[in-house]
Amino acid sequence: MTEAEFMIKNSQGLHARPATALVSLTAKFKSNIFLIRDNKRINAKSILGILVLAAEKGARLKVQADGDDEKEAVQAILELADKKFGMAEE
Repeated sequence: MTEAEFMIKNSQGLHARPATALVSLTAKFKSNIFLIRDNKRINAKSILGILVLAAEKGARLKVQADGDDEKEAVQAILELADKKFGMAEE
């Protein structure tokens, strides 16, 4: 299992559009991928699960991946988060 932490940097948090970008990315990997915030652990391939986290700007999340491509999956998610999920700032 590979895991890492990241912070939500985009001003609107992890709302529908960035959640969609995240689900599109995670769907490319064979590994099981989860996001954890507080005591909530959700499937990162589920848009509803991601939205349930209600992650606002500054929220810290942990990503866990388990499978053949787990390291690549975690790295890709960290890069997407660092790029503010592709969202232009308002």
